[in-house]
Amino acid sequence: MRIFLPAAVAAVVLVLSGPASAQSAPPERPGRPDVSRVAAGTYKVDTDHTQVAFTVNHFGFTDYHGLIGGSTGSLTIDPSQPAAAKVEIEIPLGAAITTSKALDAHLQKADFFETARFPKATFRSTRIEVDGERARIVGDLTLRGVTQPVVLDARFTGAGVNPMNKAATIGFEASTSIKRSAFGMTFAVPMVSDQVDLTIAAAFEKAN
Repeated sequence: MRIFLPAAVAAVVLVLSGPASAQSAPPERPGRPDVSRVAAGTYKVDTDHTQVAFTVNHFGFTDYHGLIGGSTGSLTIDPSQPAAAKVEIEIPLGAAITTSKALDAHLQKADFFETARFPKATFRSTRIEVDGERARIVGDLTLRGVTQPVVLDARFTGAGVNPMNKAATIGFEASTSIKRSAFGMTFAVPMVSDQVDLTIAAAFEKAN
């Protein structure tokens, strides 16, 4: 059996399924991984678009994830001397969330972050080794009053002008692993892993 479309419907189908070249190209994102777009100066953390994700293994069954927003801090950078860059980030531990409200509350207690005494974690870089669009950021992480050296493996994700507020913006993603016991958090080790994997998606807006 043959099915015939009315002529008008067939015409619409032909227009909508026309060659891709006849359709307008999507606009480019304002941020691109092009180092030449990085302007020298001091930047501040774009708090609303910076996230710290943490992962632990739960009882050997699942890799369990949490998220912290609200970070603040600064980045000083000169693209002609990238190894001389300095970065500092403060992470409000009271903002940590998971998919469990009970665990969210427990994280604030002495078994974990003890935020009544230590409301923030801080990271301050001490050395940066640059290799193209990637870098090793060596620095000190202070958590629960304990400072330990850590190395962030960082990737430059993009630079450009934020179309919403017209601020020059730089973005990076970095990762590292720490032992929570080194910062006094031994609760439920090893049932809940001592190793904590951290991923930081950070955006910085030019301050001057």
